[in-house]
Amino acid sequence: MGLNGAKKAKRPTRGGMIAALDVGSTKVCCFIARVEDAGAVRILGMGHQIATGIRAGSIIDMEAAETSIGAAVHAAEQMANETIRDVIVNVASPISHGFSAEIPVPGTEVTEADVRRALAHARTLQVGPDQALVHAIPVGFSLDGSRGIRDPKGMYGEKLGVQAHVITAPAGAVRNLQTCVARCHLDIDTLVASPYASGLACLVEDEMEMGSACIDMGGGTTTISVFFEGKLMWSDCIRLGGNHVTNDIARGLTTPVVHAERMKTLHGSAMTSPADEREMIDVPQVGEEDRLGSNNLPKSYLVRIIQPRLEEIFEHVRSHLEHSGYAKLVGRRVVLTGGASQLPGTRELAQLILDKQVRVGRPTRITGLNEANGGPAYATAAGLLLHAVRNPTELPVASHEAGSGSGFFGRVGLWLRENL
Repeated sequence: MGLNGAKKAKRPTRGGMIAALDVGSTKVCCFIARVEDAGAVRILGMGHQIATGIRAGSIIDMEAAETSIGAAVHAAEQMANETIRDVIVNVASPISHGFSAEIPVPGTEVTEADVRRALAHARTLQVGPDQALVHAIPVGFSLDGSRGIRDPKGMYGEKLGVQAHVITAPAGAVRNLQTCVARCHLDIDTLVASPYASGLACLVEDEMEMGSACIDMGGGTTTISVFFEGKLMWSDCIRLGGNHVTNDIARGLTTPVVHAERMKTLHGSAMTSPADEREMIDVPQVGEEDRLGSNNLPKSYLVRIIQPRLEEIFEHVRSHLEHSGYAKLVGRRVVLTGGASQLPGTRELAQLILDKQVRVGRPTRITGLNEANGGPAYATAAGLLLHAVRNPTELPVASHEAGSGSGFFGRVGLWLRENL
């Protein structure tokens, strides 16, 4: 289940260096940062590169992906004037599993041994050999049916229950990612599910406690994460994103993909307005060399192509949330982030379809990000850094060694490593 060659994750200390690598479908981004007082993070260097050899967050061409990753890391190293060896890397396409178990306790004080027995009893979860374990998050305990207990140690009861949230990813895709990173002479310190990172970067503490959803609209995928009481409760991935909008424009207007992307960025909108009929845009045609071969079309043509695809993405988000069983936990709080969320009108369209309060989120709690690199498109990369420094209630499992640390959650990881 583990990643051969990945190392045991270690907590960064004050003044220590951490590096994050966001391997996306559209871009590869590397942040190098220093840990400051109280777990604050300051960016020292950043590099980003157009992603090649990567589709929907998975590597489809090892050599091309290696080139993109190498270039992004090199640019960040140059800017930070530091050489990095260990990186925190995101994992696309996470799959959420929930499991729970209950055991009798002798009526005396609950000990760590009792907690371990409860976890050992929860052997019903079958992850399967084709899945790699990424996170193991104990989300709650119960005593004699009384739920909502955060830490049962030292309490009294007859029956101890445990609920856990486990995130896995396709083992082949994870192995490909690890091999590609290793070919760039880097070691994976920790693997973090992409939606988890985005939520950590963009949700404020109150949203994480009260219950919120974070929707990260990337190039190849749209991910959803639900947080409650400070923990990641559920995550999902929809294989639709900004690239699909661009391809729709290219097909619908018979224009090269590079021009379709440019038109989307300069003139695109998620919702129509009366002015769209009057505003004309130049649409270069496929195979034509000069401006004579371009069409002059109203902007409304462009918006009528963009809007249905974005509506489809939000319909999928709504459907996945409803089927997850966590829609009530979210209430009306939704944060929208990711590069594809930046089109004018996207927030309003999301509010309409999801029937929730939606705000656009950008990375918080990180210093040293400028206007260009501090937007929604960099949420995952920023979240990877934050994951490294926060006091986690979850245990990331990135290798056979990960999770063998001391303390209660280390023992949880030890059990998961031995039993899943």
